[in-house]
Amino acid sequence: MRLGVVVPCARQERWLPRTVAALECALANVEWQGALVLAAPAAGPLPPLSDRWRRIEPPGTREPLTPGAARMLGFAACGGEWVLFVDADVEVDPAWVSGALAIAADPARAGSALAGLWGRLEEWFEDGGRDRPGVPDLYRVGGAEREVDYLATLALYRRDALIAAGGYDARLHSEEDFELGLRLRRAGYRLRSLGRLAGRHWSAPRPSFAELARRWRTGLCFGQGEVLRLYFGRPGFGALLRRQALYLATLAMWALGVVALGAALATGDARPLALWAALPLATLALLLARKRSPRLAALSLSTWTLNGIGMVLGLLGAGRRTQDTAGEAAC
Repeated sequence: MRLGVVVPCARQERWLPRTVAALECALANVEWQGALVLAAPAAGPLPPLSDRWRRIEPPGTREPLTPGAARMLGFAACGGEWVLFVDADVEVDPAWVSGALAIAADPARAGSALAGLWGRLEEWFEDGGRDRPGVPDLYRVGGAEREVDYLATLALYRRDALIAAGGYDARLHSEEDFELGLRLRRAGYRLRSLGRLAGRHWSAPRPSFAELARRWRTGLCFGQGEVLRLYFGRPGFGALLRRQALYLATLAMWALGVVALGAALATGDARPLALWAALPLATLALLLARKRSPRLAALSLSTWTLNGIGMVLGLLGAGRRTQDTAGEAAC
């Protein structure tokens, strides 16, 4: 079985040497071809690449490619009956790669309905010159082998299943993984987690206000609204809306505050505003008890608020210019 490998890189050169080295090691005895897609202009030097890699730099793009556009460019270039998508800040686990490829190569185990394989991702931070662990199960897939709704960050897909479903949607700044899972499952395909460590996801310490600013600057906050606009009135809208429940609740809280402020100004009675103020204060108090840090409590509320605003802007089409550019580059 021949394997394709796609690594989209959007200014993640800091972790790319680790990503490439882990892939080269894990695939030492496999026939494969890789595509490194620079979704944004490189901010630093790239690691040396073996002749198995093809480096792709889309010409003439004013904006960074969306995650889906970058992956589909690599998908078109790498070939392979199965394609391994690995974000540029992920260090794959060789045992997971070996196990996933063994299933993919065995028709009796994979079957025609199996479209993709996944696993548990550990979060690791590079913090002031030292490495430290974060969340041990980033996507909460658990330790048991089971079917899942979508694959993200690290995914092994059957090529013909991905083509049949239409591939990643290049119009989305985020939520492209979950949206693809909706289409694959609607087409009758299955997605599965092997219930074991699949890789380590590396980043600077987070959550942080710098990370929040980066997500806004790159348009990642718009994706939740973009996908709701695409699915309005279609099957799957309810599932997508439920995923945004926390952001919707946060926006509702602030909208209620605006109403309370208006009532206070109109009547000269500050009691509605005082009653409303208890709501965000209680939210912060609960977050403080859980996070045990005033900074992290404030950061959580700020994250929900900013993502909620981004969701509304995405719903209204704020990211369309970037989407159009990305879609043209992917064609």
